[in-house]
Amino acid sequence: MPSKNEFPISRRTLLGVAGGLAAMPLVASTGAFASTSLSSSAIPAASDKPISAGKRHLGSLAVSSVGLGVQNMSRTYQTTIPSRPEMLNIIRRAFDQGIKFYDAAEAYGPHEVERILGEGVAPIRDNVVIASKFGWNIDLETGQRLPGLNSRPEHIKLAVEGMLKRLNTDRIDLLYQHRVDPQVPIEDVAGAVQRLMSEGKVLHWGLSEMGPQTLRRAHVALPLSAVQNEYSMLWRGPEKEIIPLCEELGIGFVPWSPLGVGFLTGAIDARTRFAEGDIRQVESRFSPENVPHNLGYVELLKRWSERKGS
Repeated sequence: MPSKNEFPISRRTLLGVAGGLAAMPLVASTGAFASTSLSSSAIPAASDKPISAGKRHLGSLAVSSVGLGVQNMSRTYQTTIPSRPEMLNIIRRAFDQGIKFYDAAEAYGPHEVERILGEGVAPIRDNVVIASKFGWNIDLETGQRLPGLNSRPEHIKLAVEGMLKRLNTDRIDLLYQHRVDPQVPIEDVAGAVQRLMSEGKVLHWGLSEMGPQTLRRAHVALPLSAVQNEYSMLWRGPEKEIIPLCEELGIGFVPWSPLGVGFLTGAIDARTRFAEGDIRQVESRFSPENVPHNLGYVELLKRWSERKGS
């Protein structure tokens, strides 16, 4: 964890309407860890000492070691609708503090979050890295969520064209397959992305929540820059296979929800209940019978952070 001087953010303000990214190297200069959650109050004001973001590498892609995920900028986990001007302010304040890595997806909104990010970074587009994701079955025109997944090559091409318009840009710096489509060989997905790269519309690519064999096959077909999986002190699954494999292949690793979807920030207690539509409502780790037991880990983390002054 960064020291208080490096990252002046309290544990209670970390979970908010936006998700952020914090990167650490896996091996030498390759690889990165990323994804926390930031609210507007969590990002220091312009007069405060800037965050010491530094740089990390996702494959050959250089990013700031702290970034900003924007998933909840159109609708929060709590189902409320954030203020659009406040979201644009967060994006720009983050940049002023050295954060130059922004993470979105067509599924966030759907579509609306990419529009917000595109507007937010418009004045600084050439100074930031934009990541977005395809793979869910989302109507290209309306943004309606349809059943299942869709990584058919012809759909990927059209999905990226929509991303470019919504993000108001001519290229996606890092394009992820959001979830692996079992109906489409990963080599066909890589081929579609490679064609977009040849057109200059995509610069780097990655996968999210894939298995190790799929990761190996994808990397052979078209070298990957990054993997984005859930990873935190609450969920350490990637440590067994995926992180070692990323180290072996020189692929960056970007954790999503490293603060346990708010669990590790002090935002949840034994009385917390979740609204309809909040993904935590259906996850067993957040069930009323399990939360009181898991809070012991939060208290342990709190004691250690106070002991270490972190």
